Amino acid sequence: MNLDNLTHTSGEWLRGAGPESDIVISSRIRLARNLAAFPFTNRASSYQKAEIEGLLRDRIAKLELDPKLGYLTVPGLSTLDRQLLVERQLISRELASSDGPRGVALGPQETVSVMVNEEDHLRLQVMRSGFTLDEAWQEIDRVDDLLEERVGYAFSEEFGYLTACPTNVGTGMRASVMLHLPALEHTKQIEKVFRSLQKINLAVRGLYGEGSRASGHFYQISNQVTLGKSETGILGEIHSVIPEIIGYERKARTSWMRDNRQGLHDKISRAYGTLCSATMMTSEETMELLSYVRLGVNLHLIDDITIPTVNELFIHTQPAHLQKLMGSALDGEERNAARARYLRTRLREDGAHPN
Repeated sequence: MNLDNLTHTSGEWLRGAGPESDIVISSRIRLARNLAAFPFTNRASSYQKAEIEGLLRDRIAKLELDPKLGYLTVPGLSTLDRQLLVERQLISRELASSDGPRGVALGPQETVSVMVNEEDHLRLQVMRSGFTLDEAWQEIDRVDDLLEERVGYAFSEEFGYLTACPTNVGTGMRASVMLHLPALEHTKQIEKVFRSLQKINLAVRGLYGEGSRASGHFYQISNQVTLGKSETGILGEIHSVIPEIIGYERKARTSWMRDNRQGLHDKISRAYGTLCSATMMTSEETMELLSYVRLGVNLHLIDDITIPTVNELFIHTQPAHLQKLMGSALDGEERNAARARYLRTRLREDGAHPN
């Protein structure tokens, strides 16, 4: 598997083609699973971790999937390639930085990925564009069933699937939806919304999950509790609140347009103009400005650039992607210059124009 290709493509989840994709970037489901015959990863010896990794690599290769999953051994990857996979949401920061035998299996569309020897022996993930939790669940359930036929999962009739972290015991499921909420943030309604979510045990995190900041007005909403809940129950919890948040964001956008269309148009035009002309650009500033450009496209205030292109730019301007695109390691100042140059070129090619 050639990771260089990732810098010239975008995964299915970035294509902006799913339902409610003006606000919902992606839907993701993860399942935590462990093998009954081995200790949890944090209690396993190096020899046992190697056994687990070898066994799972073999079983994953034999899964009856079309297309097949490619497999990468993480210790064999450079630091830059590991960071590339983190930026692409295909592996966790923990898998990238931990020690010992570990790997990841990836589908060609980046819809399916399977981490081996992270916190749990297996972390299955399906990620799709737009508000598509049900489709993601159907796909991950199929992959999970195929794996369970080939390995013995650690399972308790009383507690459900056994996991390294007690909060994952039960279904082992984390269902999350990534939302773009610039108008709720602008109108200062976002904290009120998130306080309401926390009262019903839903977590709010940034773009890269736990511990990350909400760069570019992106937020992930996910369940926190799995014990005592069914998979359909967890999905139902998310399904019950996401349409409400989408409605709040759309209402906030409409109010912003009605009350201060000229000011909003100016903010979006300035964001686009800066991206087209700046000679230095940090990651944080890029995320902020692209967020307003994305809003402008969805409000029909910017023509001739597509949401998939903007979504792709969010990822391709991250540090590891940028260095892979440039073909060399870059320090912070060099990255800022290369990022600005890359943005100028891409936006000129796509020919976006504020209305």
